[in-house]
Amino acid sequence: MINFRIMKSKIISSLLLMILMVSPIFACEVCEAEQPKILQGAVHGPGPESGVDYIITIIAAVIVLFTLVLSIKYLVRPGEKNPDHIKNIILEQNWES
Repeated sequence: MINFRIMKSKIISSLLLMILMVSPIFACEVCEAEQPKILQGAVHGPGPESGVDYIITIIAAVIVLFTLVLSIKYLVRPGEKNPDHIKNIILEQNWES
């Protein structure tokens, strides 16, 4: 049987680890000088060159956040209660030989 407390603690630990790993991606001093004011210190490289680049980046970020939220939601609480669901074939098998 799956222990949901252990799974939740692993998910929370993974999220905290990802948050701590964000600091190395900030811009260096050379890249910071070439960036627009709004993004100074946030990213490496020259940054967006036009307004279209900002729109594309914002849309991509929204899509990524949306899929992240849904994947975490369905990982923590899949919502499948049907006893005839195909996942139960694997979960209920006795794997001892």
